[in-house]
Amino acid sequence: MPNTHLKTALAFAGLALLALSGPAAAEANNCADAQSTVEINSCFDKEYQAADKALNAAYATALDFVRGRKLDAPYDAKSFETSLKSAQRAWVAYRDADCKDLVPQQWSGGTGTTSAILQCMMEKTRQRTKELKDLTTEQ
Repeated sequence: MPNTHLKTALAFAGLALLALSGPAAAEANNCADAQSTVEINSCFDKEYQAADKALNAAYATALDFVRGRKLDAPYDAKSFETSLKSAQRAWVAYRDADCKDLVPQQWSGGTGTTSAILQCMMEKTRQRTKELKDLTTEQ
């Protein structure tokens, strides 16, 4: 079983646990009951869309944070913003290449490919969101 198969199985277990908690219980319960490839892909897509929305909010907060920087060049606000934008563009390119190009190769185009891609996108997006939030935490 490839590592991505294990990750997918763990993600389904995580969705089942979500069904037991919080206001998202109804939707998570539907995802926990997902059986067809279409249903599973739909659940992963919803999770990815939520993660992407959180990423965009964290990125906007990070941009606001760096714009307030009061240091001299090359560590001033403008330089920091330019660096953050460059890093974010590079990160998006990496995430997309890793998840959309490499993952399908690992699955050889099998029926779990779309779920594996969405899970990869979701995991990497959540990790990047955490990194951006950590950036705005005063050191």
